[in-house]
Amino acid sequence: MTDDRNQVDPKTALAEIRRGTDEILLEDELINRLSMDRPLRVKVGFDPTAPDLHLGHTVVINKMRQFQKLGHDVIFLIGDFTGMIGDPSGKNVTRPPLTREEIEANAATYKSQVFRILDPESTIVEFNSTWSNDLGAEGIIRLASRHTVARMLEREDFSNRYRTGQPIAIHEFLYPLMQGYDSVALKADVEMGGTDQKFNLLVGRELQKQYGQPTQVVLTMPLLEGLDGVQKMSKSIGNTVGITDAPDEMFGKLMSVSDELMWRYFELLSFRPLEEVEKFRQSVSEGANPRDIKFELASEIVARFHSLADAQAAQQTFVERFSQGALPQDLEETCLASEGGSLALANIIKSAGLAASTSEAMRLVTQGAVRLDGERLHDPKVALARGTSGILQVGKRRIARIRID
Repeated sequence: MTDDRNQVDPKTALAEIRRGTDEILLEDELINRLSMDRPLRVKVGFDPTAPDLHLGHTVVINKMRQFQKLGHDVIFLIGDFTGMIGDPSGKNVTRPPLTREEIEANAATYKSQVFRILDPESTIVEFNSTWSNDLGAEGIIRLASRHTVARMLEREDFSNRYRTGQPIAIHEFLYPLMQGYDSVALKADVEMGGTDQKFNLLVGRELQKQYGQPTQVVLTMPLLEGLDGVQKMSKSIGNTVGITDAPDEMFGKLMSVSDELMWRYFELLSFRPLEEVEKFRQSVSEGANPRDIKFELASEIVARFHSLADAQAAQQTFVERFSQGALPQDLEETCLASEGGSLALANIIKSAGLAASTSEAMRLVTQGAVRLDGERLHDPKVALARGTSGILQVGKRRIARIRID
């Protein structure tokens, strides 16, 4: 227990913990735990299924850091045993298990990356093979007797596969049981995970109750949308910002997110107080350029995983690339008339001579080929307000300087 933790009122701590959290089960229990005279044991499990972390992974890691700042014990649990089973969450097919060699290699990479956010001195690293291997066949059978098939089929992905005749391997039922048993072994006070992990986290509560332990509080965290603003951030989709990306690449990717998605990233990824983020929102509503606010977000993230100097250099490179050196300096300004105070983006692109038709313009925007002052635009239906000006680019060669009058 630390002095810092004593100075934080439980209700104040709860308000901080709520930020960006999808669900807390149950808030009253969490308040009671926060009032205890000892640090909480906060557990988060990671299956080492891929060697590289992206910003989507950091949503829950940021919350772990928050608990550390509040003085609690954070357990970074590497699922080397459950990784050999394969997490079926959200899968329509059986997920292939990992080999021991793959698990060890990925686990080493995970640890080196996660400490870019967490304090290594106050992070407890555990491997669930430590207690899972000791269970043996008899122990796993006894554990399996504590849960029913009917309860397993309450899980949406299992239910869908059963209903549509998709195969469900018996070992897949073991995954939520083994994850739940981790909470028993660690005597977890809190367990966190993505919204897709809710069923598994609740199994941990149920097993703790059966083993006579106080039940853990469950926190579910949102799944962060990727750069496309639609699907969750995923390497297989290619919409990720990797925490090992080079500074210029990371900065450029973050500047490409839509103005609307920017606020979601501020909420889930930024360490700035919400009051400061709200001031940013207010400034945009009063006419500030969203691009300038996005500079703040991109600089904060790049500085976190690299350095402040790298962030400043990346911003300068971005400005030079998209607003100065990489663009012709003799572009004549095209003034476009607006009706009702704004003009649809697709119409702007066509009127500026950058597309043959509005349908082609809409397709180009959807494909991510359109930028305004270096910022990628994703919504073909967006309208730009009267007074907006800047460099509009379609691909690499079609460029126009536009102003909405």
